[in-house]
Amino acid sequence: MNSVASDFTEAEQKLVANVLLQRYGRLVALQLADSELQLDPGRDELTLCPTLYWSEQGAQFVVCKTGEDIYRCQFFYSEAEQFGTGRDQYRDLDECVMTLLQVQSDHARQKAGLFSGAT
Repeated sequence: MNSVASDFTEAEQKLVANVLLQRYGRLVALQLADSELQLDPGRDELTLCPTLYWSEQGAQFVVCKTGEDIYRCQFFYSEAEQFGTGRDQYRDLDECVMTLLQVQSDHARQKAGLFSGAT
């Protein structure tokens, strides 16, 4: 198994922590992890990618570093409920995290509307 990116730097972790502080109004615990991702859809090979993980308001979030200054993200509620942003990669970490949070927020509002009967 290959690894294509270095770990998240302290500066990258601080950037994400600051975005989450702005979004939630408090510090959110970030965890460093590794994810095995299939970066090339034409191959079965998995690549080990440094990952930032956090959990907030019933959702779990991951931002994976798939190359130097290349990121992929998703949020999920369970193994069966996983969502992306519609983009395979970002070159800007701030844009990646902001888009991820916005898509999850939109999804949560839509889901709440479905359960309340609102349209």
